[in-house]
Amino acid sequence: MGGVPAVDVLIAGAGPAGLVLACDLARQGVPFRLIDAGDGAFPGSRGKGLQPRTLEIFEDLGVLDAVLDSGDRLPPMSAWQDGRIVREWDMVTRLEPTREDPFREPWMLPQWRTQEILRERLEALGGRVEFGTRLVGFAQDGDGVTARLADGGAVRAAYLVGADGGRSTVRAVLGTPFTGTTVDPAPMMVADVEVPGLARSHWHTWEGADGPVALCPLPRTSAFQLIAAYPAGEPDPSPEGVRSLVAARTGLRVGAVHWASPFRARAAMAERFRDGRVFLVGDAAHVHSPAGAQGLNTSVQDAYNLGWKLGHVLLRGAPHTLLDSYEPERLPVAADVLGLSTRIHRGPADENRPLTSRRGREAHQLGLDYRTGPLSRDARTGLTSGALRAGDRAPDGVDADGRRLFEAFRGSRFTLLAVDWSRELPDTSDDLVATHTVPDAPAYGRGLFLIRPDGYVGLATEDPADVAKYLGEVAGQGPAPGGRGRGV
Repeated sequence: MGGVPAVDVLIAGAGPAGLVLACDLARQGVPFRLIDAGDGAFPGSRGKGLQPRTLEIFEDLGVLDAVLDSGDRLPPMSAWQDGRIVREWDMVTRLEPTREDPFREPWMLPQWRTQEILRERLEALGGRVEFGTRLVGFAQDGDGVTARLADGGAVRAAYLVGADGGRSTVRAVLGTPFTGTTVDPAPMMVADVEVPGLARSHWHTWEGADGPVALCPLPRTSAFQLIAAYPAGEPDPSPEGVRSLVAARTGLRVGAVHWASPFRARAAMAERFRDGRVFLVGDAAHVHSPAGAQGLNTSVQDAYNLGWKLGHVLLRGAPHTLLDSYEPERLPVAADVLGLSTRIHRGPADENRPLTSRRGREAHQLGLDYRTGPLSRDARTGLTSGALRAGDRAPDGVDADGRRLFEAFRGSRFTLLAVDWSRELPDTSDDLVATHTVPDAPAYGRGLFLIRPDGYVGLATEDPADVAKYLGEVAGQGPAPGGRGRGV
């Protein structure tokens, strides 16, 4: 079936990845539909840790204030034994914010609230989630994708994005291999519960012969997130089963059980993240152990990487080859993060604490890069080992007018930073590039830095001619009459 697409992008799945992609497309003005097979909003706290890089993305998308108002820092850990606390420690490395890195530790927010905030933002941008709309199949051709829905309807789109979770229908229809390993053979359960009388100042843990249990207070609620491992037997997610488990292992009484879900910790990744006009993002492309709070955050970055590229191809005249960069940039990152979450889950060789293993700066996702990706160009020489390079995340800072760089980066344009630069600036299209001068930025060094819409350094150079060449190759546009971006 050919014909003109009814929408530019069809997104299957309204979890964090699907919602972030929809918000990004909506603010660019890209026509899309976001469908989800579920009857309504996700009810659980599952992915409750937001890493610093995700907070930066949420600032760009306009949801940071709501996220900060609804969440809190991760509390200190406490280990219980024989009815008393015997040890306290921090699970995360706590660092003070800097000008370059405004967020330096994770932020805790129940997943249901994260998704609610993103849905509210999407609605403010004019979009919505179509719940109860299930994709059952599709076929693609040279002009687009025709998707079949469970109600017998069909949707024609230029591109289809599978954000439909670990049991992805989109991935299954593609026949894309999804291989991995069992991180932990013991089944686990996560639940949101009320525990009257338990202090909300700590993340409480118990280690016993029946298996470990952790109860973490969920911010701005009266509930705790329960995580329990089952070295023997299978989880019983019924309210009675959850109450019995907590009473037997902790001696505490559980009141209401709001939500419960059994799972097995697994690490798996799709062999490909793109097949023609179909893309995989989030859990459809990779699933993680919950340890280290990497899964949701990696999913958000998938969507953020893909969103601007779809917008520039569909609306700004960028070559279709720009979309070829999605898989070679995101697949290696996902593979690295899968390894990290697995190591955190299993813990050091001399201990077995999958629920309480310490997480360091490597979990913050600020150091993930696209240096070897197809969009990274670094034309400078003589760089030191610690120098910022093309493909790295662009740090925050202040421009010549005292404006934060992250504010300058906001939106779907490229940003040209002229750092410690006294020569003539290259001509660029105002619609494509916003230009800012920066007198001094130690994190950058001296030169011209072209920042991609997703906040990564695309080009680093000291030759203005390289800017036009890069934009011609990547964005399909060279210099325009009237020239330099105004930084608006």
